[in-house]
Amino acid sequence: MSAKDYVEKDYYKVLGVPKDATAAEIKKTYRKLAREFHPDANKGDAKAEERFKDISEAYDVLSDEKRRKEYDEARSLFAGGGFRPGGAGGAGGFDFGDLFNGGGGGSGGLGDVFGGLFNRGGRQTAQPRRGADVETEVTLNFEEAVDGATVPLRMTSQAACRACAGTGAKTGTTPRVCPTCVGAGTVSRGQGAFALSEPCRDCKGRGMIVDDPCTVCHGSGRASSARTMQVRIPAGVQDSQRIRLKGKGAQGERGGQPGDLYVTVHVDPHPVFGRKGDNLTVTVPVSFPEAALGGTIEVPTLNGPAVKLKLPPGSANGLTMRARGKGATRKDGTRGDLLVTVEVAVPKAVSGDALSALEQYREATASDDPRAALFKAAEGA
Repeated sequence: MSAKDYVEKDYYKVLGVPKDATAAEIKKTYRKLAREFHPDANKGDAKAEERFKDISEAYDVLSDEKRRKEYDEARSLFAGGGFRPGGAGGAGGFDFGDLFNGGGGGSGGLGDVFGGLFNRGGRQTAQPRRGADVETEVTLNFEEAVDGATVPLRMTSQAACRACAGTGAKTGTTPRVCPTCVGAGTVSRGQGAFALSEPCRDCKGRGMIVDDPCTVCHGSGRASSARTMQVRIPAGVQDSQRIRLKGKGAQGERGGQPGDLYVTVHVDPHPVFGRKGDNLTVTVPVSFPEAALGGTIEVPTLNGPAVKLKLPPGSANGLTMRARGKGATRKDGTRGDLLVTVEVAVPKAVSGDALSALEQYREATASDDPRAALFKAAEGA
């Protein structure tokens, strides 16, 4: 990519975010677009694949604070017309080449600044580039989320083309040194009094010319790579939690470090148990005699035998008890608790001895009005 292409490409527009967007806003938008245009979700759709590449390229620049700053500075200097070749200025014998080159053979001057800005200063060859981060999703059942699980993930990302080993040349051939830049990847171009060092357009900054392109990657040296890897999801993961796996993303270019893999976890609900942080929850029905008189009740657990809890006499509906160590696994290996909520079960119909007993109970407790305190409080308010 030439300097001109670099500054004229609007990465903010590609992602659909304002220029003052925060890093979190850029990341959120990228994740949404990446899921929408990911090749796995749009098989055979060349436009979606191209859109995915543009999104990844834009995010690669804007997600890096240093590269984003350099990009913004470059667009501010050049895209708006400043220091543009052929513009006004350069009158008389003033050599703007001295301005950019530091005035002679010494170092310094704006040439070094712009060289650092594009990371292509002087006659340096292309630098290693970190691989892109990869986003994916996985769905676990409730038990897997609580105890952890190893799951296979199939991912598609950009990597060195296997057919040409990343050279871009057809098998049996090799690239040749670019005669224009002599392998540097950059050339000095000027018009009038202006001169700028920019990527060589003949070799697109690679320093090499491919005469017989690889039939797979068409000379780019990069191709979509699909792979399946076993990923360990830690115990205690929660629904919608995002996990970062360092170095498991797309491969880097020219020896650069690989990107990271971000896995968004979805957890299927359980028919009996719920989740509250590191604790599990369960609602247990009890009979009216158990709630009134108390007793010992059995409570199911997620992955183990039932536990017995002592229900105190006069237990009200909604009472919550705690079974320690029967919850979800924490990061340190310990477990949370099982929170047991009591729900008094009221029979829909009673008859026979049960009906007679309830009638006698109602007569025996007729003087005890459970709503008396309610009315008293209302009158005093």
